[in-house]
Amino acid sequence: MINAAQVGFGAAVLAGVVLAIIGHPGPKDLPPPAAAGAPTTTNAPQTFVLKSVSVELPTSDITFPGGAAADAINANCLSCHSASMVLTQPDLSKAAWAAEVDKMIHTFRAPIDQGNATAIVDYLSATKGAK
Repeated sequence: MINAAQVGFGAAVLAGVVLAIIGHPGPKDLPPPAAAGAPTTTNAPQTFVLKSVSVELPTSDITFPGGAAADAINANCLSCHSASMVLTQPDLSKAAWAAEVDKMIHTFRAPIDQGNATAIVDYLSATKGAK
């Protein structure tokens, strides 16, 4: 009786024999891409150039309104989110806001301590809570 290990070994041996007979296809066997109408050579080295790109992200000096009640959200969330982006989100329940803040902490590794997380959820529930 043939077991799974023997079948796997036989398949690996067969693959090795096939590759030994036909050879391993690789970049040396493929001609480089040519521009339309350009002569092609099979021995031309393939090169590429990396170029730096500069990206300027928009900045905003707008903070969350609400005085001291907004201190935790202003101190923790503005490094990644603009206040206007957060304040235009749909109204959510307190549990849903807690899940969002939890996701920021555990999935995206936002460095927010539990005391601030509670204050942020309270702020979001008060300003963007489901009615």
